[in-house]
Amino acid sequence: MRSYGQDAEICLHSPVLSSRAMPDLDRVLFFGTPDFAVPTLAALVAAGRAPVRVVTQPARPAGRGRRPQDPPVASWARARGLEVSQPERVRSPAFLEEAAALAPGVAVVVAFGQIFPRALLDLPSRGCVNLHASLLPRWRGAAPIQAAIAAGDVRTGVTTMLMEEGLDTGPILLQEETAIGSGETAGELSRRLAQMGGGLMVRTLERLERGDLALRPQPAEGVTYAPRLTRDSGRIDWRLAARELHNRLRAFTPWPGLTAELRGQPVKVVAAEVGEGGGGAAPGSLLGLRGDRLAVACGGGTVLDLTELQRPGKRVLRAVDFVNGERLRAGEVFS
Repeated sequence: MRSYGQDAEICLHSPVLSSRAMPDLDRVLFFGTPDFAVPTLAALVAAGRAPVRVVTQPARPAGRGRRPQDPPVASWARARGLEVSQPERVRSPAFLEEAAALAPGVAVVVAFGQIFPRALLDLPSRGCVNLHASLLPRWRGAAPIQAAIAAGDVRTGVTTMLMEEGLDTGPILLQEETAIGSGETAGELSRRLAQMGGGLMVRTLERLERGDLALRPQPAEGVTYAPRLTRDSGRIDWRLAARELHNRLRAFTPWPGLTAELRGQPVKVVAAEVGEGGGGAAPGSLLGLRGDRLAVACGGGTVLDLTELQRPGKRVLRAVDFVNGERLRAGEVFS
């Protein structure tokens, strides 16, 4: 069992948001789409703040049959009798009219997937509160969890902030920090941060309601951006050092994975460890088996030991079985 150290909520001191005569914060309008958003929705319901409406993305084709499939938030909400809306565009006049009729006190936004227009940001009387999976201003953008791991960060966390029109630029409300495990993948860290985020959002709303929550503008220093991932994000550049490649493997697990080409065909690196030794071999060169691991030369004279690999449509193989099955020879090169 991994130990991640003591999680800590960061208390921020600046002008306090005063309580005003406004609609009750129990009138929550929730926006969210993927699995990451479900724990926050569940935490709101458990805290007696079930949303007056859950807004999520429309069903999209998925799976082998490409049949329309609801996102996780829609499935979770409907199973518990919550009202769900799935607009194609939240900036459409029809949806804005629908949202205004609900008279929300606050909008809670978690990985929704659409940009809010000014009219929607201004609609809830207490504003729109976003949960972001990083310690802002580090890793603004679409893939903060993957970016933190790929960069070799040892700590991260979750942030609640008041939304504005800029990309994750709004003032910070609360933050909670945690260590990143040395072998932790993006999938594992995402599940932990999602659970942390649910509790942090509930505490944020409680303090907004009490009127004792301080705001802090994001500093200009320390801003970094986490671009949206694509299938090409996981293509291996063997000129990078082994430690950086190992961090990318963790960051891109479960998606998009870390892939290269060998003998003109793609191969996925499923598991690997930073190896020892090095030498003058060209990056991407197979150095041969070391026990049950396939050693590959990387940048700076470092070595990455591959332990599990997979060809498209095939099962995952141990490195020794992969080498023997394909009759690989030392000196061959990954492209």
